[in-house]
Amino acid sequence: MADRNATTSWSGDLASGTGTVTLDSSDAGRFPVSFPARTEEPNGQTSPEELIAAAHSSCYSMQLSGLLGESGHTPQRVDTSAEVTLGKSGDGLAITGIALTVRASVPGADSATFQEAARKAKEICPVSAALTGTTITLDAALE
Repeated sequence: MADRNATTSWSGDLASGTGTVTLDSSDAGRFPVSFPARTEEPNGQTSPEELIAAAHSSCYSMQLSGLLGESGHTPQRVDTSAEVTLGKSGDGLAITGIALTVRASVPGADSATFQEAARKAKEICPVSAALTGTTITLDAALE
């Protein structure tokens, strides 16, 4: 298959340091990162949790579209958001949950077909699989 790469350059300590994450494989850009962007307002910076949310929402949308297509229902639109929660765990921080919300327009699909595909996509999407052990919730609906 394919490998994908990103690089982060960090300067300083955890609390006041800053860094830049570069999406190397796609050359899609460089993004500033900082610890305060993880626990306070982002102020134009990203965080590992936001990058996980982006990865999860895009992976899930693709997986759901594929499953619906296999059942003969090509989606007109799939909009997925992922909310990644960072909280205290033991002596440090951990991702304590991810909430997926999907709204889709799928001509010809009934609610049962859509819900089954939505649940299965949550289970088999590669990013969901990589996050095994994290509580992932799903709110899926047809529009």
